[in-house]
Amino acid sequence: MAADIAVMAITHAIQQAVAPVFLLAGVGAILNVLANRLSRIVDRSRTLHARLETADDPRRQGIDRELAVLVRRGRVVHRAIGFATTSALLVCIVIATLFISAVAEWNSGLMVAALFVLAMLFLISALIGFLREIQLATRVILNGP
Repeated sequence: MAADIAVMAITHAIQQAVAPVFLLAGVGAILNVLANRLSRIVDRSRTLHARLETADDPRRQGIDRELAVLVRRGRVVHRAIGFATTSALLVCIVIATLFISAVAEWNSGLMVAALFVLAMLFLISALIGFLREIQLATRVILNGP
């Protein structure tokens, strides 16, 4: 009978932890998008640096302006990746806390709520960074560097 209770507690813990796992998958997808954007920024920067060596003065100024925008975009994406990664880590802590609290019969409601809100704040910050980087990239396309 005690084994059945333990199995029920573990089953309940797994059920509680499933919802945040879906959130973790979403944050992972956002991290993938951000990493791809950073990779494109780095590739473009390398291309421009190679062109810079052979460019004449007027073209060099245009390349320098574009490189400055790429640096800004890279910094924004880098911060967004940090925020999204922190959000994912906090969600992992939420999942572990939910599991441990269910198995150990520990009331961790306030801690879980605080960690979840913190994870959402970091995710919101990452999404704002993503939006900002998109705005910077679009501005270059529409208006030039």
